[in-house]
Amino acid sequence: AIWLCECWCDQCDQIEKHTQSGIDLLELYVKFVKERTEIEQSYAKQLRNLTKKYAKRGSKDELDCKFSNHASFQEILNELNDYAGQREIVAENMTTGICAELNKYLQDLKQERKGHLSEAKKAQQNLESSFKHLESTKKRFAKEWAEAEKATQQAEKTEHDVNATKQDVEKAKHHAHARTHTAEESRNDYAAELQKYNKEQNYFYYTEIPQIYNKMQEMDEQRIRHLAKGYCQFSDVEKNVLPIISKCLEGIAAAGNKINEKQDSMLFIEQHKSGFERPADVEFEDYTQGIKAATSDSSLNPPKVRAKLWPFNKKHKPPAAEDFSHLPPEQRKKKLQAKIDDINKELQKTQDQSDALEKMKGVYEQNPQLGDPTSLEPQISETTHHIGRLRGELAKYEVAADQTRNLYTEFDDEFEDVDPPLGQCTVLYNFEGTFGCDACAARPDPHPFLLTWGALLFLSGNSEGTVSIAEGELLSIMEEDKGDGWMRVLKGNGKEGFIPSSYISRDS
Repeated sequence: AIWLCECWCDQCDQIEKHTQSGIDLLELYVKFVKERTEIEQSYAKQLRNLTKKYAKRGSKDELDCKFSNHASFQEILNELNDYAGQREIVAENMTTGICAELNKYLQDLKQERKGHLSEAKKAQQNLESSFKHLESTKKRFAKEWAEAEKATQQAEKTEHDVNATKQDVEKAKHHAHARTHTAEESRNDYAAELQKYNKEQNYFYYTEIPQIYNKMQEMDEQRIRHLAKGYCQFSDVEKNVLPIISKCLEGIAAAGNKINEKQDSMLFIEQHKSGFERPADVEFEDYTQGIKAATSDSSLNPPKVRAKLWPFNKKHKPPAAEDFSHLPPEQRKKKLQAKIDDINKELQKTQDQSDALEKMKGVYEQNPQLGDPTSLEPQISETTHHIGRLRGELAKYEVAADQTRNLYTEFDDEFEDVDPPLGQCTVLYNFEGTFGCDACAARPDPHPFLLTWGALLFLSGNSEGTVSIAEGELLSIMEEDKGDGWMRVLKGNGKEGFIPSSYISRDS
């Protein structure tokens, strides 16, 4: 059924109110979505500021990020930053896909509604004007007819008046006839105007107004379809980013699962092992034989020459030395090697610059028009001086590194005199002869690696003093575990060194 087909002009106000209510709802929804986008943008901005605030920066932070629990936290921050990006996409798509589109449609809708209402009002005004003209014609007909009847009555009265002359009678009849003729013309005009009005009224109520109202119905239904589409888009925009948001959340969970506490402990030990030897036992001082000064390297009374190396001595901590002599042997060795590597890189870079300047000088000498060779002399001289200074520094640090390596040479000499085996054992797990993280990560979790922070003070350099072993291999026990998680063994091929105590099973 045609919507409001039976509504006459008195229902126009209701239609106007209803269509205005629909426009108000559309504007309200656009405002709602706009505020939602502002919330999303603010949320995304706060998330980005949060991740930026807690992100690691600087050399110390980079060192910490080598630990899995630190690195995982940084991965979580990265995933959260990506998540914030998806919230920004939600805000952007809602702004462009919903707010912008509906605002544009709203302008067109208002213009269309205004046109339909204006058209209906104009039709109503035309019908009312036609009706007024009909009423005017009707009144004129009534007036003329009344005048004609009065003239006719006056003619009849004059005709029966004995005192009236023939001329008076003829004049009265002529006047009555004229008035009657005028009344007949008014009557015909009224009949024609009535027919015209009825035709216009019929067109107004059965054709014109229903067409206008049907257009307004179609307009309102189209508004409802646009609004329904906007409702669906509100959900679709969120759904479109869910796969990426899910990946971000999965990445956060994966970062948590990647943490390896044992690996972090081993990495910490590897970074900070000192290379110190354990102090010897305190000798008994026999006062019955006279006071004799103790010569032990006890941790309670260490020799002055070793005070700067002893890790527990914090009262007189020496200032940082250029050659890193204030550090324990193992840490000093790493620092020296890193310094040597940096100097070698700088030296190679400077040497390349020097070679380039010499080539350019040769080109200028052969082609003076390209430039003055003497203009390069200051740069060549400065570069040569810089190379000499770098070589001097390199030699200084290489000497210090050689002195540090001698500590481990003395350590290896201890294995030259082989003592009788204390027993036999079988290897349970592979070991690569290093304290690094690969060995820690490769070990089975049910068998904890007994190397602890307690042994940190006395661990020596990287793989020096350790030996690689394979599962099922038979070994001879040369030195028992002294509580630090390591024992010294002898392999069948004659190689000797330390291995983790938890990696073997003793043979009965």
